Amino acid sequence: MTANIVGLSVYVPRGFQTSAEIASRTGIPQEIVEGKLGLRQKRIAAPDEHVSHLATRAAEPLLRGMDRTEPGAVVYFGSAHKDYYLWSCAARIQHALGLANAFAFELMATSACGPIALRVARDLLSGDETLRFVLLVGASKESTVIDYANLRSRFAFNFADGAAAALVRRDEDGHRILASASLTDGSFAEDVLVPAGGSVHPPSHETVERRMHFLDVRDPQDMKARLDPVSLDRFVFVIREAIRHSGCDLSDLRFLAVLHMKRSMHERLLESLGLTPSQSVYLDTYGHMSAVDPLVGLWEGERSGRLRPGDLAVAVSAGTGYTWAATAIRW
Repeated sequence: MTANIVGLSVYVPRGFQTSAEIASRTGIPQEIVEGKLGLRQKRIAAPDEHVSHLATRAAEPLLRGMDRTEPGAVVYFGSAHKDYYLWSCAARIQHALGLANAFAFELMATSACGPIALRVARDLLSGDETLRFVLLVGASKESTVIDYANLRSRFAFNFADGAAAALVRRDEDGHRILASASLTDGSFAEDVLVPAGGSVHPPSHETVERRMHFLDVRDPQDMKARLDPVSLDRFVFVIREAIRHSGCDLSDLRFLAVLHMKRSMHERLLESLGLTPSQSVYLDTYGHMSAVDPLVGLWEGERSGRLRPGDLAVAVSAGTGYTWAATAIRW
């Protein structure tokens, strides 16, 4: 059995913030926004554009001409910041797309969930012969959880909006999903979060007045001191493991689809893998769109001619919590 990506689609909203606008709102010089944070612009959804809408728009082109009564699964793998609190947008997406015989559920691994979703799609098709397809859909509207006045959350000023979808089928022509690898270090579990809205700090006048409904970092210097020495090595580890379990060597790697991160880290990661900038896509006109970045990277890689048939690609990401995940793909 092979699980193959037979379609890949991206939707980004029309709105955007330029590096100059981000600099103006944060007080960070524009040259730092572009050179260090790695943003020329980032995508911003309209006020009436929500995660379920973004995800549905990304998925719709993949279903044209398809029999929507086929049995399958709709898997939402995007941001936990959705249209409503304690709510499954997967069901709404399934209904909006008219996939009446597909069951729907959600995955949550913050920004690491893209490679994990590819792994789950492969495993679902391997484990259940009744499924004809798995539709992976993810979206982000995390630009709305950023408080530019809070410099503790500075690392997240690249958070942006957008969506991506992948249609995965069994034994059909497409991009073959190979092996995956993941690693979690839960010692980072409470470093990055939105303090209010859950059971610890339920919504109140006080939480609103204290701006506790925006993303915050408990102690940025402490997190940096613990994360910087290990992050690059853990990226490389999961990439190597995914490739090794796929029966390949690191020297076979031709393309890396990775989340948006600061420019220097992106360059160090490529260098550590023996890759050149032309073997990846840096999402400096998108920003960081939660878990969907690696799918956008694959889509842009193919569109730009950097990712070609026969290439070994790896989708890799990391998410607060902290989890690193990678999935190898034969394009």
